[in-house]
Amino acid sequence: MQLHEVVPFYAPTKVQRVGRGGKRGKNSGHGNKGQLSRAGARPRPEMRDVIKRLPKLRGHGVNRARTVNNERKLAEVVNLSALNAVFKAGEVVDPKNLIAKGLLELRVGKAPMVKILGTGELTHKLTFKKVTVSASAKAKIEAVGGEIL
Repeated sequence: MQLHEVVPFYAPTKVQRVGRGGKRGKNSGHGNKGQLSRAGARPRPEMRDVIKRLPKLRGHGVNRARTVNNERKLAEVVNLSALNAVFKAGEVVDPKNLIAKGLLELRVGKAPMVKILGTGELTHKLTFKKVTVSASAKAKIEAVGGEIL
């Protein structure tokens, strides 16, 4: 083997320049006239116009709940009237029992936060655990002799 016979193992591929005569001349693979045949001219993506027409989500208006407060976990609300109908005297009211009695549903496989509100009347003594209680509900629970742990 002579020095002039040595060839590189991977020969560099030459970039084929179009529109210089020879192969792929005249329209250089761009077809005939029109927007697509011009240099640098491409049609605007349709999806971009659709996105531009959508209203922006920002500020303190209608969209605030979807932007600023997205991560906020809201408590499930249960009224005293519902508890009075379902629970018997001396029972414990907690998220697990509320789910078992059908007053709540699991949220993403977990028991949700619960807030007891004072709508309705409570006629018997109950014990409340792992729930938050409004001021009016607290007064009604303590008046009957119930306790909040």
